[in-house]
Amino acid sequence: MSDRTTEPAKKVDREERILDAVLVLLSQHGISGVSMRAVSQQAGVSLGLVNYYYTDKVTLIGAALRRIERQDMTILEPNPAKRPEDNLRAALARVAKPEFLTTEYLSLRLQLWALARAHPDFGEINTAAQQRYRKALAALIRSARPELTRAEANKRAADIDIVQNGMWLTSLLGLDRASIRRSVTRCEEIAFG
Repeated sequence: MSDRTTEPAKKVDREERILDAVLVLLSQHGISGVSMRAVSQQAGVSLGLVNYYYTDKVTLIGAALRRIERQDMTILEPNPAKRPEDNLRAALARVAKPEFLTTEYLSLRLQLWALARAHPDFGEINTAAQQRYRKALAALIRSARPELTRAEANKRAADIDIVQNGMWLTSLLGLDRASIRRSVTRCEEIAFG
């Protein structure tokens, strides 16, 4: 295999390691624990490489926020082989999957929400991501319930987003599986009711 075909893969791998490091540092230490040097150490790459990909801490954290948004949007991706109702139920249940209910992930979520207040760029990224999430969720709702108006589907998507975020936030205080199940059921009631 030539160096030309492996170089793009190496670049993606290094960038992913850098973004992974940012997310680990954010979840463990908050924004104050993220520096270019700390990221390079956590990622196991040179400081120069971090500076090569990201000009400063703001662009670095912004890239990590956008990566989380891409992951969030996969929660809402419908399976074309399934009925719209089943896709909506699956999307509503995904937020309660075990990988989203770990202390590390929930701590990261809390830090991401706090970042929205820490810097206007992060606030803009967070607001835009939330709007895209709600829009995609409303599209799933309208697909499953085509009789709903766009405004009603948007309202239900906003209500579900709030319940889901509340579920994640309160899960940090202690995992109560029965409450989690009731929260998912409540989201289904909002969507289908």
